Amino acid sequence: MPNYTYDHIHIRSQDPMATAQWYEKMFGAKIIESTQPDGSPRVDLDINGLTVFIMRVATDAPAPGAGTEVSLGLDHFGLRVENMDAAVAELTEKGAEFTMEPRKLRPGLIITYIVAPENVRIELLQRD
Repeated sequence: MPNYTYDHIHIRSQDPMATAQWYEKMFGAKIIESTQPDGSPRVDLDINGLTVFIMRVATDAPAPGAGTEVSLGLDHFGLRVENMDAAVAELTEKGAEFTMEPRKLRPGLIITYIVAPENVRIELLQRD
């Protein structure tokens, strides 16, 4: 069987640079301006080794819903934190929108969700 490993997450945005700047503000992402193979511009992010591509989409493109509703396509991606309380405090100070208060799902696992530009859901996890 082939060995599959992580490569990237790809987000479509009506304003890729503004979206990238949000990730930079919230998570300290490094912004890298890039191009698609067809020559169109793209903004890439490095979030501590997590690669995210952000490509422009038409302004009339539908956006997936935010919150907890189920939809087709990407539901969310998760970022692990060492201290949930500290992460929540910092992100709240920066203006993050939480869609769920931190919740202990089981011993050793606390999660919460925030919403990013283009209604992308991000799960924050603290695993003990």
